[in-house]
Amino acid sequence: MQTQTCPPSIKPDDKVVLFDGECKLCHAWATFLIRFDTQRVFKLASVQSDAGQAILQWYGLPTDVYETMLLVEGAQMYQKSLAFIRVMLALPWPWKIAASIWLIPKPLRDWLYDRIARNRYTLFGRYTTCLLPTPDHLSRYLNGG
Repeated sequence: MQTQTCPPSIKPDDKVVLFDGECKLCHAWATFLIRFDTQRVFKLASVQSDAGQAILQWYGLPTDVYETMLLVEGAQMYQKSLAFIRVMLALPWPWKIAASIWLIPKPLRDWLYDRIARNRYTLFGRYTTCLLPTPDHLSRYLNGG
């Protein structure tokens, strides 16, 4: 992983959550962040967007199969349960409490994360296309959507 420069479209102080825009669970996660990230700490990008694809390529990650949420903080990238923990820590109370999953050993946390991620379409459903942000949410997305 490169650490001296930031991925495309990302500034050093940006915090960007990449999510699967066709996954209903992931879309609900993005909607949750829009609602409860009252300080607007995070920007969002679907992995299917041009910006999302460029970020995945920059980190050498697959651009056609998405099995994890990513958090990009400047040049640093976090995946799976660690990404979730870092996001929850940045949200206001009571959401910070969810970060207490760090008490679970990382291998077990990530194993559970992987089970949900691999079965998310079966468990929660899938949109046939990537949903576009509503006009009032555009400012929350990297590059305005």
